[in-house]
Amino acid sequence: MSLAELRRLFGDRLIEDPVIVALYSRDASLEPRPAGAIGVVLPESEEEVVELVRWAVRNRAPLYPQGSATSLSGSAAATSPGVVVSFERMARMELRPEDGIAVVEPGVRLEELNAELARHGLFFPVDPGSAMSATVGGLVASGGGGMCGVRYGTVRDWVLGLRVVTGRGDVLKIGCRTLKCRSGYDLVRLFVGSEGTLGLITEAALRLAPLPESAAALLVYYDDVEALAGDVARVRAGRVWPLFAEYMDAEASALVGLERRHALFIGVESPAGAEGAALERLESLLRGEVARRAAGWAAAAGLLEPRRRLFAAQAARAREGGGVLVVEDVAVPPSRLAEAVRVLRALAERHGLPLIIGGHVGEGNLHPATWCGADGGQRLREFLRDVAALVAGLGGTVSAEHGVGALKRELVALELGERALAYMRELKRVFDPHGILNPGKVV
Repeated sequence: MSLAELRRLFGDRLIEDPVIVALYSRDASLEPRPAGAIGVVLPESEEEVVELVRWAVRNRAPLYPQGSATSLSGSAAATSPGVVVSFERMARMELRPEDGIAVVEPGVRLEELNAELARHGLFFPVDPGSAMSATVGGLVASGGGGMCGVRYGTVRDWVLGLRVVTGRGDVLKIGCRTLKCRSGYDLVRLFVGSEGTLGLITEAALRLAPLPESAAALLVYYDDVEALAGDVARVRAGRVWPLFAEYMDAEASALVGLERRHALFIGVESPAGAEGAALERLESLLRGEVARRAAGWAAAAGLLEPRRRLFAAQAARAREGGGVLVVEDVAVPPSRLAEAVRVLRALAERHGLPLIIGGHVGEGNLHPATWCGADGGQRLREFLRDVAALVAGLGGTVSAEHGVGALKRELVALELGERALAYMRELKRVFDPHGILNPGKVV
């Protein structure tokens, strides 16, 4: 394919240096190993995105949309020669605090958005582990969640409307900019989590939440996961709605400098000045050993710091072991959580793989992490298939918040069956008849 027209349209915002292009071709996942893009385009407007898609249609050139490339499922990797579309230059935001919404372009980073919203006593409450680098476009496309999901859900609960450019080169305005909207089919939900396979997001209208006055949080240790899961259930039964409920197994805790025991990080929102009462209420429902207490919004966020460091610590341990980290993303009913942890560990032992588990325990969302050398790829694939079968047997899902990407296409087929996937492929053809948008992903 010729890039001459793109050079004319984008000038120095078309990157062709092979070293830089190779960096953009990867994301944070292990597989697939990208074939490498032939260029990177940095559009600055919706009109330029339309021109780019029309060029791709004429040339049957794959386009790989990308935010900050933190995907762990391969959804942001260039898996065949094509063009990476980086939205880093589309980062304008319009705040409407009186309406409770923000209208933002896809390149806006969550950290920057929340810094601006805090001036108005508001925040966007979806809090992925990659919040410091994640962009709105990437989060919406992946259907991401995060550490406050037990209280605020995932991104699909906070997107009111979108503007997207389809694989036909058409601009669609879907959803609304109002807190209530019931106009036709809910195409917004269809595009949230579609991982760039149906259209390129150029604008998102986001619902906002009041910034809590304060918070209170605890770090609690347990000697077995059954006791930890029981405490989480007791909190629910006690009519307490946690702000976060995060889990690390004993190996994970030791890796980030805590005691080698199962750890629960649990917090609640609180009015200013009432943090002490909130802590007392929370402690009254727990049977574990309270190791740390935090009163205040900043202190509660600081209590979570070891949990936020887990991914980097796991990646470092994997490199020391001569392998590349693979972080799974599964969810089971919370009532099956302890059982899932036990069986996951037994599976890893059977396959001869290390295993470190963290996750969003309040939602039954676990992130089992493992690694192996270049000679263990088949063993790893068999392990992932066994994990999928385990999760399905427990009434869960193989993809809770990281997306399907290229890594989990086969696993999703095992979960949903071929008939559901056939309907998804038909939807893909409606919005992307030429198959140019993020090919090789999801379906």
